[in-house]
Amino acid sequence: MRRLLGRSGLVLASLVVVVFSIFPVFVMLGTAVDPAANAGGRGVIPAGISLEHFARIFTQTRFPDYLLNSLIVAVVTVVASGLLALFAAVAVARFRFSGRTKILMMILIVQMVPMEALVIPLFLQAKTLGLLNSLLGLSVVYIAFSLSFAIWTLRGFVAAVPVELEEAAYLDGASWWQMFWKVLFPLVAPGLVAVSVFSFILAWNEFIFALTFMADDDMYTAAVGLRTFFTRSGTDWGAVMAASSVITVPVMIFFVAVQSRLSGGLMAGATKG
Repeated sequence: MRRLLGRSGLVLASLVVVVFSIFPVFVMLGTAVDPAANAGGRGVIPAGISLEHFARIFTQTRFPDYLLNSLIVAVVTVVASGLLALFAAVAVARFRFSGRTKILMMILIVQMVPMEALVIPLFLQAKTLGLLNSLLGLSVVYIAFSLSFAIWTLRGFVAAVPVELEEAAYLDGASWWQMFWKVLFPLVAPGLVAVSVFSFILAWNEFIFALTFMADDDMYTAAVGLRTFFTRSGTDWGAVMAASSVITVPVMIFFVAVQSRLSGGLMAGATKG
């Protein structure tokens, strides 16, 4: 009886956690397809199912442009931060140079600084460099924030690769670049996938810097573009929830596409890092 009660309590607790996690998603999707979403007194259960809100945000608003801006910034951030972090991780893991330990400690400390604390300093710096109201400037900021986590994570993957494999490639006549792309890169690819997921989510969902750096409406990212559905006359809840639903799709697609490699990367980082 005690074991049965324990299992029942565990199942009930799991159910509560699942419902608590899924309920906001249910409300978001339900409101997005509810034709009466903007009517007063609407309930949690949609009055019907309609795609009119999705059609409206794609045909009557600038939301597609905001999605394209977010996609450009996210792709640039993932590619640039991944390559820079990989080369930096190889440098700190394979080479011995003065100040190496201090650099690693500084990378670790940077991760502890809240992004919000750097909004004003980075805004002033971007203004000096002429990078305000620019997708490139926003990408540079996201790359900078992604690098600390990416370098520290990839360093463990690079250090886990036996040096003897690299030496064997040299003995076979391979150059450093050939060894890097044919030996080292495939072995650290799972770690690169893991940091790419972090970089993509950061660049896709970030709001404060995107709002602060962009002055023109046509340069808004999708997260900032949601603000356009909040007006003085009222909130277009149908459009807000439809746009929010669309924003989650690229993240889900990206995660599903790299899920198998991500699992392998996290396991490798936990056992070898």
